[in-house]
Amino acid sequence: MKNTDHYKTALLTEKQTLEEELGGIALFNTETNFWEATPDQELMGETDDNDAADRFEDFEGRSAMVTTLQTRLTDINIALEKIDAGTYGFCEISGEAIEEARLKANPAARTNKAHMNDNEM
Repeated sequence: MKNTDHYKTALLTEKQTLEEELGGIALFNTETNFWEATPDQELMGETDDNDAADRFEDFEGRSAMVTTLQTRLTDINIALEKIDAGTYGFCEISGEAIEEARLKANPAARTNKAHMNDNEM
């Protein structure tokens, strides 16, 4: 088993950063275990059509950002679970080891380079 201390530290640091970012644009729903975008409070209270359109556009952007951050956070949580289980560093598609350079670039990588663009997961 490879030494995973460095990866675990990097993953925990990124997890904290993601949770802080999510906390600024979303609320965590304990019933669904997902983050849900919240409207920007500075835009609340406006009443004309242009302001309503701006609010909607801002909310759509926040929702997209929440989806992106939630996906990354999920990958990090999976990697941390694998570290604890002793299965970290193996491709979820082929079962082969994930290249060290790939893990250094992305400690939450779930596949090796050969399968990094596969959507089978």
